[in-house]
Amino acid sequence: MNTKGAHSRPLPPLNPLKAFEATGRSLSVTRAADELSVTPAAVSRQIKALEDYLSVQLFKRMPNGLELTPAGTRYLADIVPLFNALRESTNAIVGGSSRRQLLKIRAPATFAVRWLIPRLAGFHIAHPAIDVQLTTSPVALDFEHEDLDGGIQLGGGDWPHTGTLLLTPNELVPVVGAGFAADLRAPEQLGDQVLLHSLARLDDWALWLREAGATQVNPYRGMRYETSLLAYQAAIEGHGVAIAQKSLVSKELEAGLLRMPFELVINRQSFTYYFAWPLNKPESLALTLFRQWLGQSAMPALNAQ
Repeated sequence: MNTKGAHSRPLPPLNPLKAFEATGRSLSVTRAADELSVTPAAVSRQIKALEDYLSVQLFKRMPNGLELTPAGTRYLADIVPLFNALRESTNAIVGGSSRRQLLKIRAPATFAVRWLIPRLAGFHIAHPAIDVQLTTSPVALDFEHEDLDGGIQLGGGDWPHTGTLLLTPNELVPVVGAGFAADLRAPEQLGDQVLLHSLARLDDWALWLREAGATQVNPYRGMRYETSLLAYQAAIEGHGVAIAQKSLVSKELEAGLLRMPFELVINRQSFTYYFAWPLNKPESLALTLFRQWLGQSAMPALNAQ
C-alpha cells in the first residue's frame, strides 16, 4: 500500500493555526490578539496565510464583525479539541501529574455567579483530583461543535440526545433595593417605576404583570441589561425594580440588600435551569461524579417547593 500521497502535504504552520483558533473561539481579531500578545494586524496576517495555505476562506468579514464560513466552522470544531488536548498535556507535564481529570462546563453568567460558583468549592473538596473549567455564555449548548463535557441551560429540559438534571425552581418575583420605593405596595404602581430587564429574559415582566392583573403597566419599558446579574445589581443600587429568579437572589433577600415588595410569586415550572450532558458521547467518571454532586446540591431547594 502506498501511503506517500496521504502524508506528502506538511502540517499547516502553527502560528496561523493558533491565530485562527483564538479568533474562531471569540470571533474577534482584537480579543485573539490580546490572548496571543500580538497586534490585531499580525493576527489578520496569520489568518490570511492559513487561508492561502488551505485555499479556503475561513471567515466572512461582515459589517458588524466576523462570521465563520461553513468550512471555517468545521475546521474550528476539529482543531479546538486538539489545542485543548495539547494544553492539557503541557499542564500535566509542567504540573508533574498526568492523572488529574479536567471537566469542561459552560453556564449562563448569572447562574454561574449566583448559584454554581458558591457551591464549587464543595465539589473540589469532595473530588480534589478533578479540575473544573467553567466558561459562561447565554447561547444554547452545542455538544456537537463545542468541546464541553456538560453545561447549564435554561429551558424545558427536553433537548434531543441530551441528558438533563433539574437544578432549581424558576420562581419569578419583583425585587427592589432595601431603601428604594418604600411606598410600593400595589402592582399597578409599577407603571411609575423604572423596570429592570435582562435581555435574555425579556418576557419575565410580562408574565408576572399579567398574573398580577396589572395589565395597564407596559411590561417592556425601562432599562435593559445583558444579563440578569447586571439587572440585580442595578436593583441593589436603587436604579429600579427588577424581575428576579428568586433562587438566584436568596442571599441578597436574606441579607436585606433586596426586598420583595409583593407576595405574588410566579413558578414557571419545568422552564428552568437544568444540568445537561450529551448522551451520544462516552461519559467520563468525572462527569458522573459532577452530576451526582449537582443533584445533591440541588435537592434542598427542590424539596422546599
